[in-house]
Formats: sequence, structure tokens, C-alpha cells
Amino acid sequence: MRSPIKNRKRPEADMLYNSIKVGRFINYIMLEGKKTVAQQIVYDAFEIMKEKTGNPNPLEVFDQAIKNVGPTMEVRSRRVGGANYQVPREVRADRRQQLAMRWIIDTARTGKGKAMSLRLCDEIVAASKNEGTAIKKRDDTHRMAEANKAFAHLAW
Repeated sequence: MRSPIKNRKRPEADMLYNSIKVGRFINYIMLEGKKTVAQQIVYDAFEIMKEKTGNPNPLEVFDQAIKNVGPTMEVRSRRVGGANYQVPREVRADRRQQLAMRWIIDTARTGKGKAMSLRLCDEIVAASKNEGTAIKKRDDTHRMAEANKAFAHLAW
């Protein structure tokens, strides 16, 4: 059994919105240690979001998007007697948030032709309305867990 994590380092809150969630999101977007570039992308996306949604607080839209995209079930591979089974498991809250952020960023990165802040804004707004590619990824994950429900007794 895994030993409990004792001193997990918490990311700092971002400077503009004073939110740990946004600070973590900026860290996930960051490539090659360029944090100011990542901050500019996120803050530009939030400014565009204010205009598109008409909501003066983009954190509400962002929180709703993270909540909508986060999966409740996922499948983990388990080897039993020479065969691999996809065992459905419940997702912990911190992993749910991490997967949601990762999926939103991945789908924003795959889009070409527009600035990253525009693509990120579009994906966050779509996710807050239960639409978009990140929501499709969550639905696929849930569908996979539902299909392998018969192997739930193999969970460890």
C-alpha cells in the first residue's frame, strides 16, 4: 500500500485573481519555465472571456468549466493472471481537477490558426456550457468506465 503524502507542495495563488486554482492552471500551461508567457496567455483568455460571456467575473466561468470537465470515474489497468483488465475507479478530487485542467489545455493546444489565449478562452467557455472537446473526452472516459463495470470487483 502506498504511504500517505505528507508535505505536498502547494502552488502559489496567482497575482491578479488571488486564486490557487488559477495559479495551478498557469503552471500547467507553462512550457520551458516561461511563467510570464503562461500568465499572459491565461489573463488574456480571461479578458476575452469577460467580453464574450458578458460576465464581469471570469473566475465563475472558469470554475464551472473545471467542474463540468472533471471526470467522476476512470479506468485503470490491472493485471490479473496474465490478462489485463480495465478496472473502473472513482477519481479523487485533486486528480479530477488536474485531469480537467489538462484536458482543457490539451484541446486548446491542438487547435491551430488562432492565438493560444483565444483558443483557451473558447474551450473554457464551451466547457462551462457542457460542450466542446474536453467534455467529449470526459464522456468517453465515463463510457469506458461504464462498459467495464463488470470488472469493478477487481479494484484494489
